[in-house]
Amino acid sequence: MDLIVNFWQLLVIAAPWLLLGFSIAGLIHAFVPEDFMRKHLGSEGFATTVKAALIGAPLPLCSCGVIPAALGLRRRGASKSATVSFLVATPETGVDSVSLSYVMLGPIMAVVRPVAAITSAIVAGVLVGKEDKAAAPMAESAEVESSCCSKKAAEPAAQTSCSSVESTSHKQTFATKLVSAVRFSTGKLIADTAEWLLVGLFFAALVQTYVSHDFLASYGEGILAMTVMVLVSIPMYICATASTPIAAGLLFAGLSPGAILVFMLAGPATNIATLGVVGKELGRRSLIAYLFGVISCAMAFGAALDFGLSYFNIDIREGIEQHTHLLPESLSLTMAGLLVLLLGRAIVGKLRSRYPSLSFGEGV
Repeated sequence: MDLIVNFWQLLVIAAPWLLLGFSIAGLIHAFVPEDFMRKHLGSEGFATTVKAALIGAPLPLCSCGVIPAALGLRRRGASKSATVSFLVATPETGVDSVSLSYVMLGPIMAVVRPVAAITSAIVAGVLVGKEDKAAAPMAESAEVESSCCSKKAAEPAAQTSCSSVESTSHKQTFATKLVSAVRFSTGKLIADTAEWLLVGLFFAALVQTYVSHDFLASYGEGILAMTVMVLVSIPMYICATASTPIAAGLLFAGLSPGAILVFMLAGPATNIATLGVVGKELGRRSLIAYLFGVISCAMAFGAALDFGLSYFNIDIREGIEQHTHLLPESLSLTMAGLLVLLLGRAIVGKLRSRYPSLSFGEGV
């Protein structure tokens, strides 16, 4: 019973901020044209790498969805360094994950997380370097798509869940774009994150209910804890938003803020699908630079965060509680109910696509 209560309380706390983040992400999707990104990512140089990180950071794409988006830009002329920078920044952070970080992890983490993500993206892009003139030609599009979502090939919706930001007509009106934003934020974006978001909230509730503070606190700090987080993160497929409640659970179980920052940066950026595509499309050297850039920056920021908090004697856990009650309880409950409906619709839609023979009733 305690587990269910804790799960519901976490959902109520997170719901308004998740919906706010999804709404902003929908507006970005509808009003920022894909041509804009292609135009600014084609040239070599440090400035282009920085722009790729800044453009990718707020975009509402998960670890899987960013792969075809980044390689679509690559095939339209984006440089290798810009492609890697975009590929790192986009899944590591976003407007939805930042808003959720604020309420579940506090304002310090909400600021440090996107700064660290953008920095790691720039470092990875710079390490990858300029084009190799002798590099082998790019693989065909079919290979790219299969590397991202081959496990979902049987789903009719696979193209949708792993597509890049859809291009919009230049003749669309403001109202049409607004409708597109609402549809995207309440449909595709939630569908892309529903399963892992629920897993993340459940894991946070599980840790909060059954794991004592002393269990992780005894060895929850330092390089060892961060190294463990890296090893755990590399095989995982998890988006920035879904990693946030997991991180909150680990934080309150005793893991240091620096260690959970490593998890939130390395988890979304280093899953097996992404690493496989980087190795195949950009080469082994780029893959090594990609991994080194992400992991080294994550651990450096993690260590710096722990040192800074210790030096100034700041316990971010103490300040989080006040941010969970910024909104009236009635509003939080209403938003939680709306989120449950949207998550339920997304999950039913996925089950229908995977198991067409099953019936879930009309109008669900």
